[in-house]
Amino acid sequence: MSRLMIVVGSVRPGRVGLPIAQWVRTKAEAHGFDVDFADLAEIALPFMDEPKHPALRQYTKPHTIAWSERVDAADAFIFVTPEYNHSFSPALKNAIDFVSREWWRKPVGMVSYGGVSGGTRGITAIEPVLAMVGLVRAGAALELPFVSSQISNGTFMPDEKNVAIMEKQLVELTTLAEVLKPLR
Repeated sequence: MSRLMIVVGSVRPGRVGLPIAQWVRTKAEAHGFDVDFADLAEIALPFMDEPKHPALRQYTKPHTIAWSERVDAADAFIFVTPEYNHSFSPALKNAIDFVSREWWRKPVGMVSYGGVSGGTRGITAIEPVLAMVGLVRAGAALELPFVSSQISNGTFMPDEKNVAIMEKQLVELTTLAEVLKPLR
């Protein structure tokens, strides 16, 4: 069983990313993943406060050491992230930048949400960051336009297309996690 970290990329109060990520967790656990649910609002990483570059892995802060251990233990990731101003979530960027080698040659799936584009522009903007830290992006991406219409009483209500794409992404992450393991 592979360990999958689901990262909730928004920290805003009232965010719709949390119920989406909770649904993703349910699907991932049903698929057989051991899930580490990483809510960036709860983790509350400060803004890059380590004195040395993360590539050195000479962390001095307890929050960085804990984050490093969690990321290192994961075999794959799903980032559930909004689009902010045609770009990505600053909280997600900060979480990625906090560590370095821990991401290397691990697959990442994207679940994005936003207005008309469904978060696509945010995903496009973050792709160079993912590549730089060595993450390998899964091809299947779930993009949710005007997602608020799919939230009812704090629960994400997926349609058939959402379910099919999520299942495809989970299958791809399973395969990539195995294939990439020897390259780490």
